[in-house]
Amino acid sequence: MSRTTLSDLGDARMPDDDEQSGDPARGLRQALPWIALVIGTGAGALLSVGAFLGLYVRPTSDDWCALWKTRDMGVLGITSDFYLTQNGRVTNALLTGLLYSDGMRGPKLLPAFLVVALGAGLFLLARVVLRALRLPFPAAAAAAAVLVVEALLFFAGTRSYQALLWAPATISHTLPSVFGVWAVLSAVWAARSSRRWARGGAVGAAAVLGTAAGMLSEPFVAMSGLVAAAAGVLCLPRFGRTRDRFASTWCAAWCLGLLVGLVLLTTSPGARWRRAQQPKEPLTLSGVGEAVGDWYRIWETIGGQWAYVGALAAGVLLGLAVSLSARRTGGGGAGADGEDAGSGRASGGTFRVAVLALPLPLIALGSLVAAYGLRSGYGVDGWTYARTWTSFVVPFLLALCGYGAWLGYRLGRGLAAPPVDGEEDGAGRAAPPPGVRASRLAALVATGAVAVASTAALVPAVRTLTTQTVARSLAWDRQDARIRAEVAAGRSEVGYRPLHIGSLAEPFFTKVYEKDWAARCTAEYYGVDRITRS
Repeated sequence: MSRTTLSDLGDARMPDDDEQSGDPARGLRQALPWIALVIGTGAGALLSVGAFLGLYVRPTSDDWCALWKTRDMGVLGITSDFYLTQNGRVTNALLTGLLYSDGMRGPKLLPAFLVVALGAGLFLLARVVLRALRLPFPAAAAAAAVLVVEALLFFAGTRSYQALLWAPATISHTLPSVFGVWAVLSAVWAARSSRRWARGGAVGAAAVLGTAAGMLSEPFVAMSGLVAAAAGVLCLPRFGRTRDRFASTWCAAWCLGLLVGLVLLTTSPGARWRRAQQPKEPLTLSGVGEAVGDWYRIWETIGGQWAYVGALAAGVLLGLAVSLSARRTGGGGAGADGEDAGSGRASGGTFRVAVLALPLPLIALGSLVAAYGLRSGYGVDGWTYARTWTSFVVPFLLALCGYGAWLGYRLGRGLAAPPVDGEEDGAGRAAPPPGVRASRLAALVATGAVAVASTAALVPAVRTLTTQTVARSLAWDRQDARIRAEVAAGRSEVGYRPLHIGSLAEPFFTKVYEKDWAARCTAEYYGVDRITRS
């Protein structure tokens, strides 16, 4: 038998043979897909329940008005009504008319659409970001992170019913974020297209969509405008991160569209009427201080829900999966260390610092603007309208996930096995000692446990939402059948028992019938002169 030298063993070893090389990350690399499967399955199950609950949605609050106006006025009629007499939100009215044009069929299907559309958009957005950084895309970990973020968005807040199941709120505050995600994706696809007209069309579409968004939701205008303006500045060619002005031009078109839409909204007869109902006080230091107090209470409420940490944990697992996949395949990237693998040049410390530092201040400023608008429009209790928080909770959750991914990527790079001499890693740096690697492994295992726990913490909220929604639908169907039978018998006045859900208004929320818009809209819906408390 011939002798085998140490160099022969070294030549025979495969570069990715983790078992022979003693890679301490081998077990974690194998376990990560299963961890992602557990987390993704749990979050996906909760989202599936939420989407299915759409079938049990029944009219309440603004539903009553939207139903009869769409039925009697048509889509264009309700759009005109919003512009002239309600609030000026033309896009909101148009979408409302389209959604209620077939009764409650649209509102029942909308929750499933929101779950699928937002989830698919965020999944593709994660793929686009990692591709831009020249990093691998671990689909299982990305899907788990997206599902966790969605589950937290819909179920971790104080108004789960309004955030997912109540169409008037989701049209105004959840759907805009879906539009924003897909608008960004369309811009990226246009930038990569070989067709010359694609970029011009994308810029024009950004202006049109921005105008539509400006007449849809004021909180979304503030938040998306700030983000787009910051992104447009960072993407200017002078900073060396882009080769041309397409990205900045697209962001500018979006912001211009938002401004045009907002001007059309605020100058509408409907908006003037709405402002007259609660005249705004002049801007004073005390008023600003009160708005800041409202802003603090909003974030105190959000911060009181520890389950939001799950977005950070899911991001850490995603970043870890990216790092381990990159090391296994030998992939590079302009990732955590700021090195451009394609050219080897530094990516610019100022740019990296800006990308890491800007999200939280922008979210804070956007939410402060929203808090001030809520106080101006709804008074001292305006900050409690939690359905409006979605416009800044979405970027908040994405920022948490992004920070977690960055941290997980950095930690994952520290789990690499040292080379044969045991002194340096593949990048030429001193490899961390075994104790440090073990502590990092323990931290990452704990992170997985946090992600699982945060998902499990949402189960009681989903159970309560399910029980209340199904029970109300059964009671509503019985009452609806009785009322329709009485109307068919010729009665012009029928009894109605309020069926409250989701902290929303029902008929008889006020003692003065003439001021009870919910009761009057319910009477219009059933085609009677008046309803009385049953």
